[in-house]
Amino acid sequence: MMTELPLEQVRTLLAVVDEGTFDAAAAALHVTPSAVSQRVKALEQRTGRVLLQRTKPVRPTESGAVLVRFARQLARLERDARGELGLSGPGEPTRVSVAVNADSLATWFLQALLRVPGLCFELHREDEDHTAALLREGLVMAAVTSSPDPVPGCSVRPLGRMRYLPVAAPEFAARHLDGPLPDLLPEAPVMVFDRKDDFQDGFVRQLGGTAAGPLRHHVPTSEGFLDAVAAGLGWGMVPEAQARPLLREGRLVLLARREWMDVRLHWQQWKLDSPALAALAEAVSTTAAQALRH
Repeated sequence: MMTELPLEQVRTLLAVVDEGTFDAAAAALHVTPSAVSQRVKALEQRTGRVLLQRTKPVRPTESGAVLVRFARQLARLERDARGELGLSGPGEPTRVSVAVNADSLATWFLQALLRVPGLCFELHREDEDHTAALLREGLVMAAVTSSPDPVPGCSVRPLGRMRYLPVAAPEFAARHLDGPLPDLLPEAPVMVFDRKDDFQDGFVRQLGGTAAGPLRHHVPTSEGFLDAVAAGLGWGMVPEAQARPLLREGRLVLLARREWMDVRLHWQQWKLDSPALAALAEAVSTTAAQALRH
């Protein structure tokens, strides 16, 4: 029966996942590749599970991801403890990894980071429907996500609703959308963020149609997406905070005055007694209260 998780073996597993290969992990840990392989095999025997997919780069299995997350949490606690004891190296920053969706990053999230000076941020940009997966895999400590269901080992708090407005350039709307939207949107050129993005399809279905048009332009940045819509390349759902200034300037027109889509955002983070994470969570919650709808 397994009674403990040897920390040396757990840290070695994390090194293999982060470095991508057993050889690279060995170099990072200053041991031989054989020692790395033996430690991982010993951990797999102790847990009774396969922990790594031996691919290039190496990837954790579902069980391996649990231990990778544990290893990162352990490292976070160790850094916090060293900091409180005054054992951190000179100028060594406190590093926090966060997953955040592109639209939050482009509109309000950076203001939250300004409220916690002294931290070093490593941001992972991902769709809000998929940021929780990065938490589950142990790649980040916290995430802005659309999921209200906490990842195991994480706490969750609601942030508010980000509103998206259906907009287009005036000339585009006059040329493609002069009539009933449910009939015309399925034929009009449309902007999408990437191949995971079905937001525009959801809006068309909300109006009673089937899906947005087959002519789809992919622009995988929030700012580029907005510029492409304003340029007349296609219509799209744009965050209210980005759309309002261009609507006032006449560079965009609203396609439907009483129709929009809201995305409920949540903050999920590891359940750790970490001053850095606590300070960031408070900053994110305060900023979201000012920037999002409630």
